[in-house]
Amino acid sequence: MGVSRGSRMRLRVLEAVTDSALRDLGLEKLFEVLLWRVHDLFAIDTATVLLTDSSGEQLVTRATIGLEEEIFQGVRVPVGTGFAGRVAQQREPVRLERVDRSAVVSSLIWERGLRSLVGVPMVAQGDLTGVLHVGSTKPRRFSDEEVDLLQLVADRLATAAHAHRSRSARAAAAMLQDSLLPGHLPTTDHWELAARYVPGTDSGVGGDWYDVFRLPGDRIGLVIGDVVGNGLRAAIVMGRLRSALRAYALEFADPAEVLGKLDRKASHFENHTMATVAYAVIDATTHRMDISLAGHPLPVLAVPGRAAEFVDAPVGPPIGYDLAVTGRRSASVHVPPGALVALYTDGLVERRGLDLDTGLEALRRAVSPMPTEDACSRIMAALVGDRPAPDDIALLAVRHSPAPDEPGAASPV
Repeated sequence: MGVSRGSRMRLRVLEAVTDSALRDLGLEKLFEVLLWRVHDLFAIDTATVLLTDSSGEQLVTRATIGLEEEIFQGVRVPVGTGFAGRVAQQREPVRLERVDRSAVVSSLIWERGLRSLVGVPMVAQGDLTGVLHVGSTKPRRFSDEEVDLLQLVADRLATAAHAHRSRSARAAAAMLQDSLLPGHLPTTDHWELAARYVPGTDSGVGGDWYDVFRLPGDRIGLVIGDVVGNGLRAAIVMGRLRSALRAYALEFADPAEVLGKLDRKASHFENHTMATVAYAVIDATTHRMDISLAGHPLPVLAVPGRAAEFVDAPVGPPIGYDLAVTGRRSASVHVPPGALVALYTDGLVERRGLDLDTGLEALRRAVSPMPTEDACSRIMAALVGDRPAPDDIALLAVRHSPAPDEPGAASPV
């Protein structure tokens, strides 16, 4: 018995999208090869891939046969608008048997003389990655079977685009975060600093950061924060918050006022963003540390001759969503010679199956008024040890170095 034309077509499409040679191709070449195969198999005049942008709100032409000007001219299609935008919004195939200016966003489509269009969504792992559409300059009704076969191609393209985007986002986030963490901590008389940052095994790269900078008037600014979420977007938001906080720190002396300005900025410009931040300013002359906390865990203070304790400071709401409607507060803490302050993100003390209070108590016991590098090593050994942490960890330690004849000069072990 002979094989039907429809069965032959399905077999040819399946062979086209499952060709093992495609695995060795980069994304651009993969798009090119598959679009030409679609062009030949479906006997159409145009074939185009549009991918969602980083916001997920617009489609950008990434590869095409027959509509190359869309790439050269940077055509963007809002999701929900026009033919391709409808496909993206509905996540269902859309057929157009009559193409006119009112039906499409890109005038190049109807200027090219296309009479019929069919578009299918590109979805991988539940995420919309883009739209594949094909067009004919002759009147044509694409059959249900042709639409189904075109969806097979779109699924293959979506898988490749999603994998490429994930790899690129992880690499970009890692590079961005690495560039924003201090390459070296500033040195100053009588104050020593050390820090650690470890990306989480679950999050890969997230929005944890720490920062240290000199301020006018013999002061030192200390920041540690955690943007909710992970990946490239969290790293980008972290970078913007870091830069904004530095700018506000030069204008306002009170840490609470600085975090208030940061909150206002984030609430207005960073939609759907939330972060916890601790910002402290050490006055090297008076040995006082002013600190304000926006939803962030309390730092630990270790003074020679006393058990380490959590700093007594009010914890306000996190940054974002205009949560601090009643304003923010700061506290002033005396940091005597030999004392050490440890600031950290919650990845250090939170573990699956471990009570948070247990993690905090383990941290308190691990903090001791010793040189900062030794303190960071001791804290990480006690809290992390040989177990990879699922979440990012940032740790910042600052110590008021005692003079040789002052208490605390002999570092405990």
